[in-house]
Amino acid sequence: MPNRNLANSSDPRILAEKPVSLDGRDPNHRSGKKRPARSVTVNLTESPLSWLHARGHLTDRQLDGGEKLRGDWERANLAPSVTMSWNITPPSGGRRGAPDALSATESQIAAKQRFDSAINHLGSDLSDIAWRIICGGEGIPAAEKNLGWPARSGKLVLKIALDRLADYYRLPG
Repeated sequence: MPNRNLANSSDPRILAEKPVSLDGRDPNHRSGKKRPARSVTVNLTESPLSWLHARGHLTDRQLDGGEKLRGDWERANLAPSVTMSWNITPPSGGRRGAPDALSATESQIAAKQRFDSAINHLGSDLSDIAWRIICGGEGIPAAEKNLGWPARSGKLVLKIALDRLADYYRLPG
């Protein structure tokens, strides 16, 4: 779907209208309609990967590989928590208290295994830049500086890492 720039010229955001599926069907399949029944406007410059993709520096396959890794990272709940967890009630010691320990869900465990396997597939050379930019949300200049790399080298290495991720997740292309 071509991106439609909805922002004015002084606005640094690149907004695009994306179809939303409410019934589990493919939102890109429009069955003859000119416009989907529901859509959302998303900021394509929200993450470093989408910023690079919106400007033509990454292929769709590379973006999808990075988004798969980020999705596994988020599903595995690996991000640091910044607020109190309100998921369970505190144990009260009585009959109605919460159990002593809650086990992680199967989807979290599977996502953690996929994430760890993908990072291992990248190897030590590529996993650091991939994690910093994809999961950590660092920009390429900041990642290059933190890794002690020369300027303008991070994008090339990131593209190699994204190609390997796309291979790992068996994305077409």
